[in-house]
Amino acid sequence: MIRLDNISKQNGHQILFIEASMGIQKGEKVGLVGPNGAGKTTLFRMIAGENRPDDGQVSIDPGTTIGYFSQDVGEMKGQTAVAAVMDGVGPVSALAAEMAELEAAMVDPDRMDEMEALIERYGEVQHRFEELDGYALEARAREVLAGLSFSQERMDGDVGALSGGWKMRVALARILLMRPSAMLLDEPSNHLDLESLIWLEDFLKNYEGALLMTSHDRAFMNRIVSKIVEIDGGTLTTYSGNYDFYEQQRALSEEQRQAQFERQQAMLAKEIKFIERFKARASHAAQVQSRVKKLDKIERVEPPRRRQAVQFEFKSPPRSGDDVASFKGVHKSYGSQSIYTGLDFMVRRKERWCILGANGAGKSTLLKLAAGAITPDQGSVTIGSSVKMGYFAQHAMDLLDGDDTVFESLEESFPTAGQGVLRNLAGCFGFSGDDVEKPCRVLSGGEKARLVMAKMLFDPPNFLVLDEPTNHLDMATKEMLVAALAEFEGTMLFVSHDRHFLAKLSNRVLELTPEGIHQYNGGYTEYVARTGQEAPGLHPGH
Repeated sequence: MIRLDNISKQNGHQILFIEASMGIQKGEKVGLVGPNGAGKTTLFRMIAGENRPDDGQVSIDPGTTIGYFSQDVGEMKGQTAVAAVMDGVGPVSALAAEMAELEAAMVDPDRMDEMEALIERYGEVQHRFEELDGYALEARAREVLAGLSFSQERMDGDVGALSGGWKMRVALARILLMRPSAMLLDEPSNHLDLESLIWLEDFLKNYEGALLMTSHDRAFMNRIVSKIVEIDGGTLTTYSGNYDFYEQQRALSEEQRQAQFERQQAMLAKEIKFIERFKARASHAAQVQSRVKKLDKIERVEPPRRRQAVQFEFKSPPRSGDDVASFKGVHKSYGSQSIYTGLDFMVRRKERWCILGANGAGKSTLLKLAAGAITPDQGSVTIGSSVKMGYFAQHAMDLLDGDDTVFESLEESFPTAGQGVLRNLAGCFGFSGDDVEKPCRVLSGGEKARLVMAKMLFDPPNFLVLDEPTNHLDMATKEMLVAALAEFEGTMLFVSHDRHFLAKLSNRVLELTPEGIHQYNGGYTEYVARTGQEAPGLHPGH
């Protein structure tokens, strides 16, 4: 249904694709993987027709409709979120907007004299709206928005007043409502909470069209796709299976290539040694000549390209007292909205609490209270003795100085650490070679998050408070972070929508629900087994 044949594409000096090919069949669900900057977004844009290959061709079956969701949302304002979602579907939304205008005009006392014309026009518009099944469409738009955690007020409020993350959801809802025959989703899981993520997973599993998507969320990818296309070094390689299967296959083929490379190197060394040894002897001249010719003809095996995944080693943090954080009778409200009324909660040394709860349940509020970023209206939050806190907040990225380079930023934080040590630290967090010379203002969200994380973990705290630490991170950095935090000897309190992260790192669960607050001994995996749900507020078996 969609085919790329021998495409080549260059971006400035960077070669993204060299005679690369791939195909997507009807109804296939495909994951696109590759390091940052490998050309995933360019590939999407070529399929969507926004970009052309320099060579080769992109062919799409006639009659195929394509819905493309990208991180670049564009301008949205002046209408409700529901209207903005219906907009993506075409004429229906224009009719809905006109109906709303006419309804307002019909109750406007200044326009009483136009009443007949208004009513007549309203009848025509409404008739056409019904023909296009507009009422069902609005209901479906609301259903999709509800799935993405929109409240009724948010659906009917001005889309222009929403934050970037919520606008992303509106853009995503547009594509889902369109039900195109093929969907291209670039990082749809990025700005979603756990509930929305699980809803989207369900939606995409039941979607009958073709799907090509990228995601840094391993569990999400594993459950949806049955084929992986990898971009690496300008080529496209297709693996049948989910992400876990792809990883195993990739590791296997790397091992084989490494072994093949080593065998050939040993053989070449032997031949060269023979030539060197006998090249001066007339008696061996013919043999030497034939071996030189043979060596010229051998096709050299390339060593496998190693993906740089450097492990981060924790220094041991100083030991804290046994009581790390204590919440007693905590009340907290925002305006008329009460978040906590009399919360009692205790964090002890070496506990790793993950906090689960639907949007607005107060997850970030709890972290802010623990970190001292806000104070309770009543009650107390006490941090124990010898506790050294590291707090990773969503706004931490805004505090970086845009004029500093990555290296200068690290140097400012750790003036006594040597160059080599800091370069090593930068390397662990994905800044290799010249990347350390980039000024902070040009860094992507993921790069900023990695820099903030590097600063926080280098001189390690013994109490980590992390609000969505994996939000912008790619798969490789996430793996590194999970591996590093698994070795961490201190205490953790965190919010994350990444199930791989939750399962690997938590040993306690605090669940915030409208009915009350529940504490579970045992981590996220045990929580799922005990409650039969992956997130609070979802119905078991959903």
